[in-house]
Amino acid sequence: MRYYKELILRLLHLKKLIGLHKLTFTAFLFLLSLRVFSQEEFVPPPATLITTIPFTQLTGGIIILHATFDDYKDSLNFVLDTGSGGISLDSLTSEYYHLKLVPSDRIVRGIAGMKYVSFANDHTIHLPGITVGNLDFHVNNYEILSSAYGMHIDGIIGYSFFRRFIVYIDYDEMIIKVFTPGSYKYPRGGYLLKPQFSTLPMQAAEVRDGKDIMAKFYFDTGAGLCLLMSNDFANDSAVFRKKRKMYATIAEGLGGKTDMSLSIVKDLKVGPYRFHNIPAYVFNDEYNVTNYPALGGLIGNDIFRRFNVVLNYPQQEIFIKPNKHYLDSFDYSYTGLGFYLIDGAITVTDIIKSSPAEQAGFMIGDIIIGVEGNFTNNIQAYKILMQNAKARLRVLVMRSGAPQIIYLRVKSIL
Repeated sequence: MRYYKELILRLLHLKKLIGLHKLTFTAFLFLLSLRVFSQEEFVPPPATLITTIPFTQLTGGIIILHATFDDYKDSLNFVLDTGSGGISLDSLTSEYYHLKLVPSDRIVRGIAGMKYVSFANDHTIHLPGITVGNLDFHVNNYEILSSAYGMHIDGIIGYSFFRRFIVYIDYDEMIIKVFTPGSYKYPRGGYLLKPQFSTLPMQAAEVRDGKDIMAKFYFDTGAGLCLLMSNDFANDSAVFRKKRKMYATIAEGLGGKTDMSLSIVKDLKVGPYRFHNIPAYVFNDEYNVTNYPALGGLIGNDIFRRFNVVLNYPQQEIFIKPNKHYLDSFDYSYTGLGFYLIDGAITVTDIIKSSPAEQAGFMIGDIIIGVEGNFTNNIQAYKILMQNAKARLRVLVMRSGAPQIIYLRVKSIL
């Protein structure tokens, strides 16, 4: 500071000596006040492509990656989940490999429960073209997810993976590109989000129905829905119109199943992108997985699958660009029918009172063996057929050892 004062005094003296024009001298002092930048600047090296990984997709946009574990050759199914704060294994998978587990005081929360978890420490996961080691997997029971998806879920890949790389999810080509951290040139025509990060990205978004609400939401690729909010947030913000009809339903997640309500919000805006008439779930968030009041809930992958997405955790950025699914219609179907793959049979487990499923005559324990001529015993295929709002579906079930045809009229919540 002393140096600059002396410099200015000398310049004032210089002005008297050489008679600088007032405007010229003032401009000169202004230029001196500007911060001087070096012509040299250190920048991180360019991000380089490590590998390209194909993925499969389930209803709601859920991403399944196939990987192997340690030196075992079995192909395992992992959910790619930005809503996971680590990386995990299913308890049955852990038992199968006879892994040594270390008890901990860490707690994981799900929509239907919370529990202390043990860890399988210092293991390795192998994806096509990339091996990631020194991973500490927490162990959880994913039986309910396996039953809902119709395939064994061996684990969830979350923050422990994302924090190490730049991950580009291309829903058009059904591939994931993994890059080293570094300077990355995003594609033209999209939008760069700057979410707040802990281990989970939290993105500001606008929800509009009864009134306009700006809140933060978890960005959750592991949630096969559009929007999930807690009852507390919905009630305190009065986000829904007073006459919005709510439909009772059941959803599954970590901890099991829980009762929810399904409705519509008029608008959801993320960055510059606005979606209309969004299916939204509301539930009693007893375990505060939505982190209210800091957050309003979560935005799921039935929204983000409509973009090609760059997850740049090292720079705490997420880039989204609309893809060919951007204008896909939303799922407005409602049946009130819950069914899961149990011991190889697609079994009815839940029937909501006064729902289309109850009106059609379904009974707990019915085994679904065909929907509209599809007899593949593929639970994902049956769920897709039942997403046809206002359709009248012919469902073949086995009840008490005898086949029976049930006609199910799918309701629209729109």
